[in-house]
Amino acid sequence: MPNPRLTGLGSGLFCGALMFALGCLDQLLFGASLVVYGVLFLPVCALTAVWVRRGDLVSAPVVVPIAFTFGLLPIADDSGGGVGGRLMGLVTTLAVEAGWLYGGTLVAGLIVTVRKVRLMSRRAAQRRAQTPVRRRPT
Repeated sequence: MPNPRLTGLGSGLFCGALMFALGCLDQLLFGASLVVYGVLFLPVCALTAVWVRRGDLVSAPVVVPIAFTFGLLPIADDSGGGVGGRLMGLVTTLAVEAGWLYGGTLVAGLIVTVRKVRLMSRRAAQRRAQTPVRRRPT
C-alpha cells in the first residue's frame, strides 16, 4: 500500500478531485444515486486522514466537507435548470444528505485524533528516554 504524505493543500486537492470524479462517475453509472455517493465518500475521508502528513493533521477534518460539497456539483440538480436551479439542488442535497457528511467528517476526525495521540505519546517517550535519570544521594 502506498504511503504518501500530503500537505494540507494537497489533501484538499486530492479529496476534492477524487470526490468530483466519483460524483461524475456516480452520475454516469448510477443516475446520481446519493447513497452510492455517500458510501464512496467514507473511504475517501479515511484515505485523506491517513495520508495527510503529521504537521497538517488538523486540515483533514476541514477539507472533507468541502470536498463533499464539490463532489455534489455533477449530481445535485434541481429540475428548474440554470445556475439558480443547480444552487438550489446543491443546498437541498446538502441538507438531505447531512448524515453522510457528518459521518465522513467524524471518520476523518477520529483517524486524525488517533494519529495525533500516537504522535504525542511517541514524542513523550523519546523525551523520557533522552532525559538522564537523577538519583538522590544516600
